[in-house]
Amino acid sequence: MTDGNYVDGSYYFYAPNKGAPVFFAVAFLASGVMHFWQTNGFSGSHYKFFKVTALFSFCSLLFTAGFAMRIYGAYHYGDLNPFIASVCLVYAAPPLLELANYHILGRVLYYVPYCSPLHPGRVLSTFAFFSSIIEALNGWGASYSANRSLSDKEMEAGHALIKTSLLLQIFVIACFVALTAVFQQRCAKLGLARTRGVAGPLTTMYISVLLVLTRTVYRIVEYFGVANTKWDADMKTEDISPAIRYEWFFYVFEASLMLANVVMFNVRHPRRYLPEKYTVYLAKDGVAEVDGPGWKDPRPFWLTVVDPFDLEGLVRSRDRGNDRFWETDAGGETRKGSGAV
Repeated sequence: MTDGNYVDGSYYFYAPNKGAPVFFAVAFLASGVMHFWQTNGFSGSHYKFFKVTALFSFCSLLFTAGFAMRIYGAYHYGDLNPFIASVCLVYAAPPLLELANYHILGRVLYYVPYCSPLHPGRVLSTFAFFSSIIEALNGWGASYSANRSLSDKEMEAGHALIKTSLLLQIFVIACFVALTAVFQQRCAKLGLARTRGVAGPLTTMYISVLLVLTRTVYRIVEYFGVANTKWDADMKTEDISPAIRYEWFFYVFEASLMLANVVMFNVRHPRRYLPEKYTVYLAKDGVAEVDGPGWKDPRPFWLTVVDPFDLEGLVRSRDRGNDRFWETDAGGETRKGSGAV
């Protein structure tokens, strides 16, 4: 790797390692292809869950493209455009991995609807709204901060946008964990927390959240270090954050953690624990599964995004009794469930 000293003409600060990006490009490509094969329902594949887990294939593709650009940059580290492309692509993927977690949580809530703190479909729409904001700030900020041909003021604006997006990621992750914890507590009260369809995907999601959170904290430390550095003739190498000077920080806290995340979902695929159809839910006995009508929300889509908990309905005392189909559904198809872990 690098010795911590600036390499003249390098946009990376150092001369990038030539072998590491090849490994990660191939590894992310293999994981993405595996995700695509696992979830498309092709002959011989295991699952039909593409709508829920398609983001894993897409994120793997982004990482593959990002590391492909870094391979080129390792030999042409003075070329600006591949550097910008690599930074933007690598930065774009982690928020989408968070979004994949939100989608999976929504399916878990559909599976145990009577323990859900809100309409399961609103988990994806609401968190996707925040993720789109984060993604926009990420892309805009990365393109500005990586382009050293811009003015100092424009680059500082790019750094500010990225720092804002990173802090927003922490906030959204905290909300996600809080929502998941409330759901898990409700399941525990009914003795369902250890059922396969609850414990399996939630354990995987908690690990995923920890990996993404660790990566985000690393990026926050890195970018606040960049913002506090005065890039002038009097600057000393020792004054620059080690996260910028040494390439191994990037490969340990970004590349390795995110690769572990996507590979983990190859191994612990949510379809191993959840039914293919979102209308299938777990009966309160924790054993049987019922194919019911699914959870509906008659409100306009925009209202479900801005008011996922239907606070308006609570204020107006709107009768939502028809939503509790698990209390009245006697005609659904019942089948053997997955049982306890």
